[in-house]
Amino acid sequence: MASKDSFGAKSNLDVDGKSYEIFRLDAVTGEGLDVASLPFSLKVLLENLLRTEDGADITADDIKALAGWDADAEPDKEIQFTPARVIMQDFTGVPCVVDLATMREAMAELGGDASKINPLAPAEMVIDHSVIADVFGNPEAFERNVEIEYERNRERYQFLRWGQGAFDDFKVVPPGTGIVHQVNIEHLARVAFTREVDGVLQAYPDTCVGTDSHTTMVNGLGVVGWGVGGIEAEAAMLGQPVSMLIPRVVGFKLTGDLPEGSTATDLVLTITEMLRKHGVVGKFVEFYGAGVSALPLANRATIGNMSPEFGSTIAVFPIDDETVNYLRLTGRSDEQLALVEAYAKAQGLWLDPDAEPRYSEKLELDLSTVVPSIAGPKRPQDRVQLADAKSSFRAALVDYAGEPQDQKGYDEAVAESFPGSDAPSHDPNQSNGEAAPADLAAVATADGGRASNPIDVTLEDGTTFTLDHGAVTIASITSCTNTSNPSVMIGAALLAKKAVEKGLQRKPWVKSTLAPGSKVVSDYYERAGLTPYLDKLGFNLVGYGCVTCIGNSGPLIPEVSAAVQENDLAVVSVLSGNRNFEGRINPDIKMNYLASPPLVVAYALAGSMDLDLFNDPLGQDSDGNDVFLKDIWPSPQEVEETIASAISSDMFTSSYSDVFAGDDRWRSLPTPEGNTFEWDPDSTYVRKAPYFDGMPDEPAPVTDIEGARVLLKLGDSVTTDHISPAGAIKKDSPAGKYLSENGVEQRDFNSYGSRRGNHEVMIRGTFANIRLRNQIAPGTEGGFTRDFTAGGEVTSVYDASVNYQEQGIPLVVLAGKEYGSGSSRDWAAKGTSLLGVKAVIAESYERIHRSNLIGMGVIPLQFPAGENAESLGLTGEETFSITGITALNEGTTPKTVKVKAGDVEFDATVRIDTPGEANYYRNGGIMQYVLRGLLKG
Repeated sequence: MASKDSFGAKSNLDVDGKSYEIFRLDAVTGEGLDVASLPFSLKVLLENLLRTEDGADITADDIKALAGWDADAEPDKEIQFTPARVIMQDFTGVPCVVDLATMREAMAELGGDASKINPLAPAEMVIDHSVIADVFGNPEAFERNVEIEYERNRERYQFLRWGQGAFDDFKVVPPGTGIVHQVNIEHLARVAFTREVDGVLQAYPDTCVGTDSHTTMVNGLGVVGWGVGGIEAEAAMLGQPVSMLIPRVVGFKLTGDLPEGSTATDLVLTITEMLRKHGVVGKFVEFYGAGVSALPLANRATIGNMSPEFGSTIAVFPIDDETVNYLRLTGRSDEQLALVEAYAKAQGLWLDPDAEPRYSEKLELDLSTVVPSIAGPKRPQDRVQLADAKSSFRAALVDYAGEPQDQKGYDEAVAESFPGSDAPSHDPNQSNGEAAPADLAAVATADGGRASNPIDVTLEDGTTFTLDHGAVTIASITSCTNTSNPSVMIGAALLAKKAVEKGLQRKPWVKSTLAPGSKVVSDYYERAGLTPYLDKLGFNLVGYGCVTCIGNSGPLIPEVSAAVQENDLAVVSVLSGNRNFEGRINPDIKMNYLASPPLVVAYALAGSMDLDLFNDPLGQDSDGNDVFLKDIWPSPQEVEETIASAISSDMFTSSYSDVFAGDDRWRSLPTPEGNTFEWDPDSTYVRKAPYFDGMPDEPAPVTDIEGARVLLKLGDSVTTDHISPAGAIKKDSPAGKYLSENGVEQRDFNSYGSRRGNHEVMIRGTFANIRLRNQIAPGTEGGFTRDFTAGGEVTSVYDASVNYQEQGIPLVVLAGKEYGSGSSRDWAAKGTSLLGVKAVIAESYERIHRSNLIGMGVIPLQFPAGENAESLGLTGEETFSITGITALNEGTTPKTVKVKAGDVEFDATVRIDTPGEANYYRNGGIMQYVLRGLLKG
């Protein structure tokens, strides 16, 4: 539909002899409308409304509301945002394609045109989540891991190749290419988007939504985009706008420069801590000030990437010379560079370092105050100064290695056994009879102390050592956060070079892996001559993908894994990623720390978290002299000189010249054809989704919830990692039993992520995280609950849900604060819905998961302010009724509903926040809403 253009904003922009139709922001004038002082991000949204104004979903009043934005007001105005494109990774993208394929069949069954189910906005998928670091520490690791990846995922990849051919405007970047977010900033992002509309070439801001919460990495380029659930992404692909409230915008002013010794990782961990403490959930964060100009694009992308970790919707930077320089470096055309600069300047989207846009709230950081940091042991916002890492680790260890009987006695035991920098050291080059990391056995018998647990281990090659709590068993340079950043990647390689030259080695119990975000990293390592040094320390290339950060770390060294499991050791992973939640990285590992790539290498050399990297030696050189971190830390000058000599635009143009074609493995896959997919009834990877089974062409009225029982009662900070199936599939789990019953050998189980296209596997893995603690099944950890249809006996969440659904009993979940924080996992909502959960009652929600619950027909409710399950006396054993939901049938959304649980009654706030969300809920979910809309259209 053509724009109504109420403000006469349609104009032309000529760039090097080429004309583009644009919608000028400065055309929006009138009393109380001040476009010039709007934050950058809201200008982008304003242009979106101007261009898509249709008088129905997007009106002149919507445009006025945005142009006259009150920075101090709480969000209450809904707008419809139409992203320019959708980007997906394969874990979350496969279910999108499964659902689209299923929707084609449902459309035909309802008498509609199946070809209408087709992406109407460009959709691009990067296969990056399926590679697992099974093989490491040798030159064949990459090739072998890719071979294993294809063996495990052949069915999925054939399905995606079918989708690439069957759907228009859908492209797939094959395996072994890079991480979706790095491919996005290095190649897919346009910054200024062009598209022919009704025969006219339009130019407008590049915007996107993605099926990964770290889609925000592209914010570093000035592209407004964020993570959504797969179900929202599907709707966007089908031309549905994203319903949202005009947000509050937090201005984050940057001044000064990073000091020597501090990295982009240290900066982003500092910002994460500041913003999580300030509170930015559901808000836009925008960086401004003179310090922005001094910040390299890679650092901006690193900060944008971490937006989900501090909770904001986006964390965006305006466009400036640095943006254009990066686009030039990464091989974009001269025509594109000229358009980006001309368009941004014409629309007031170019950075003015002296400007003070109007913001809802403001923070400020002097970059010169940033110090080396890590974060852990279980949350990315738990920043620890590197100088305090040793003491912080010891304080945290008590929660993972047994509670001391007397805290004072434990503190005295630690003080006695570890007198400051005099803690026992050991030779990192000694391969046999090595001392325990940090000699934790010294506190084993102290009064009230937590016993350490030193265990002697012998590897297959005869190497022996002693493992104890705090041993670093995974050191991984991984994930999009840092592997897009040449300064920290080159820094890690230079540190490795200096370590090798000093004669240092990684500890034999450390699994060390290197998983860059794109092939370009390998190219500049080769050109700089740094690859052999990383290889020497065991940081051989294992794959181009997310790997460790998403739980694809692969198994620990077998003998180490056995020792950890048999003796309940609290061992550690150190990774350069963005997520370190409990149970996420590896099932054997209890404590996870985020660190810069150079520090990952340093901890691989140290072998233990119980080490002061500033004062304790990492080991001894060939002459027996102590080697400290400062002795091998590269200077900023060394890093910059290496970057200047090793990185050039030809690397990017070469790597991405034919990026969608893939290698011989990809091209040789047998590919099904046809407009509808021929489902294999024996497939355990890809199965027809059940969401449209028996769906009528008109929605049934919504009903109140009666006679419901509690499936889970959960505490605070339950993440989508706790809810959604992820990581390895255990043999004795419901999902493992299902695969075994279907003839799959345990060695071929693969991961939950790789089987996201099979709802039978995913429903069985929902709420099955090994660290989940369900309070109605005390003493258990993992996917267990009590089944009140069977006298309250403890059983798996899945088995209990089957019994409840067979008896027609609806289910509810009770939760605390920040329910659903973490990645934008659609299966956290899909699985919840398929388990028969009709409502979640929590103290507060993270944005994406609340929206996804509605998108799957689950109503999100909130306890009254200041109340929770405990204060209301709820045990989880009550029978629940929830009344007042039926008001939605009258076209309104009730502010509260009445909850009766046993003898307890309270009014719960309805967290259906927009009319669009209400429409989704009335239809039983967003997919049903879209399908019915396309059927009528």
